[in-house]
Amino acid sequence: MPNPSSACRSLPIQLFAIAALCHWPKLTYAEPDGSMARSMTHDEARPVRLRASVELGGLDPLYHRVQFGRDGSEFDYVEDGGQDVIFPFARLNLQLEISRHRVVLLYQPIELNTRVTLTEALRVDSLTFTAETPMDLQYGFPFYRASYLYAVVGQPSTELALGAGLQVRNATITFTSANGEQRRSNRDVGPVPLLQATFEQRLGAGWFWGADVAGFYAPVKYLNGGDSDVVGAIVDASVRGGYQLSSTTLGFLNVRWLGGGAEGTSEPDDFGDGYTENWLHFLTVSAGVQFDLM
Repeated sequence: MPNPSSACRSLPIQLFAIAALCHWPKLTYAEPDGSMARSMTHDEARPVRLRASVELGGLDPLYHRVQFGRDGSEFDYVEDGGQDVIFPFARLNLQLEISRHRVVLLYQPIELNTRVTLTEALRVDSLTFTAETPMDLQYGFPFYRASYLYAVVGQPSTELALGAGLQVRNATITFTSANGEQRRSNRDVGPVPLLQATFEQRLGAGWFWGADVAGFYAPVKYLNGGDSDVVGAIVDASVRGGYQLSSTTLGFLNVRWLGGGAEGTSEPDDFGDGYTENWLHFLTVSAGVQFDLM
């Protein structure tokens, strides 16, 4: 027969254990379709989240042509400029989530350096590089982006967020003869407004897939961040899939298309008439990891 005094002494411990179980925040729960998602209790416990993601992979230029000066040559980087190979690719992303609000900071480095020998003469603005000239080519087009999005659909297993962002281009395009005697460099820094959308869906058993797109078409000079009549466009779109490695870590594979460019005439300088045409289509394939920092 149980000792009454022993049972009385254990009663507070039992009550404490029951209370702890009732108030313990749940990390995940099962949806009717079997998918796993964060519970409301967990979201209320962590209404603010800070997430970072890193992607590493390869970039394949599918199409890339430039022209500087109306009487300049149209130069095909893929066919004649050594961009017929795969280049290293990286992407850094930081996201602050406050309830359904999203603030995202992005850094996208793009640096394509090649060495070729010209098969035919190349004219860049007022400078002509003769055929058979060994060349060092630099195409640097990294960009920085700050965005705000709102989750219009915020279900536990599905999220759709819409918003806008501001991107800063930081372009350096240089043509240099290998002996260093001839060089023409074009540099440009300017803001680019963007519209954005992101989507993510949990599939169950820790798997998920998602997509995002950011882009804009600017036919009016005031939308291009300058006083020049230049038409510009950009599309940055991707599809990814991955797995929940832990409660705070996601691993994923991502396929991305970076496309766009600009065409028009800006302020002429001592080297040319200000005309520029630059259009590109890049494909990237990368693996990434996303961490919850808080």
